[in-house]
Amino acid sequence: MQPDAADEARTRATLPPTTAASPDLEPSAVQSAYAISTRGLVKSYPGPDGATTHAVHGLDLDVHRGETFAFLGPNGAGKSTTISLLCALARPTAGQATVAGVDVIRQPDEVRRRVGMLFQQSALDSDLTAEQNLHIHARLYGLSRRHARLRATETLEKVGLADRRRSRVRTLSGGMRRRLELARGLLHAPQVLFLDEPTTGLDPHARAQIWEYLRALRDQHGNTLFVTTHYLEEAENCDRLGIIDHGRLVAEGTPLALKAAIGDDRVALRTGDDAAARHVVAGLAPEGRAITLDADGVSLRIPDGSTWIPRLCAALAAQGIAVHAASATPPTLDDVFFHHTGRSINAPPSHGTPTAMVPAATPAAIEEAP
Repeated sequence: MQPDAADEARTRATLPPTTAASPDLEPSAVQSAYAISTRGLVKSYPGPDGATTHAVHGLDLDVHRGETFAFLGPNGAGKSTTISLLCALARPTAGQATVAGVDVIRQPDEVRRRVGMLFQQSALDSDLTAEQNLHIHARLYGLSRRHARLRATETLEKVGLADRRRSRVRTLSGGMRRRLELARGLLHAPQVLFLDEPTTGLDPHARAQIWEYLRALRDQHGNTLFVTTHYLEEAENCDRLGIIDHGRLVAEGTPLALKAAIGDDRVALRTGDDAAARHVVAGLAPEGRAITLDADGVSLRIPDGSTWIPRLCAALAAQGIAVHAASATPPTLDDVFFHHTGRSINAPPSHGTPTAMVPAATPAAIEEAP
């Protein structure tokens, strides 16, 4: 047997199959419709004061095969910790999880063979060429020299970097480096690809390019993509998303369904006297509606917001308050996040810019509001 042929035999024995399970895996788990499934998953750490800190707290989650799923949440919400658990890079404190049909606790090595990972921080060697980075990674995964060269060529073409294969990483732009890291994660044909904040620090054009490649990857090869992000527009690109806050999954569904569940439109007004306009709007709005006054003007959430604008404008005009702008917009994912967590996704967890909120009530109650 030639050396390369022997290498190929070892490679086939090392790499996970794309359609069949390893002999020692449970058939029921492998045949599951879920690429990822967790029940009661917990990761805890002892705090400096002796109290227990839960980075991930009781996570129940199912991600279908071939699905693009996003974890949406701010920094520190538990997104990266969840990925570490699902990639078998950290051991859960409690609970269970299967990824690509494999138990992350009982068979962590097999899990790592079946998944790819795009880390939040770059792990490329800047002194090596793009091709050399891929070749080393492929060999670490057990690919033969011949197979490593072939896969490096294929994946570089897939992410549009074939013409930069011999360029040192330090000469590549940020977007190119991220695409190279994506190529590295695809070398061993993973069944599930985890992408931790895949476009952080990239300009809008580079971010759009990354998502173009991800969509093509899912459409052409049926990979399951698990993305963590705090960019709302990225979450819109996904089939389903879960909102995670302080280690807990607080909402889950398609972007459209999550926004529809909020229901109410946001009506915003900018006037010549927003403080006075707030009191007028509060007097007209249905009881219990919160009226917000901030730097952008006066706003409230109300069903069929567009039908309220003429009425509100007429009432303000009758009080001599000029209306400079009025709009009614359907719920956004930031509204969804605010609804479930009490803050905007881009606001710091413990503090933010305060806004004055007045519930629609009687005039006397309005006067007493701060």
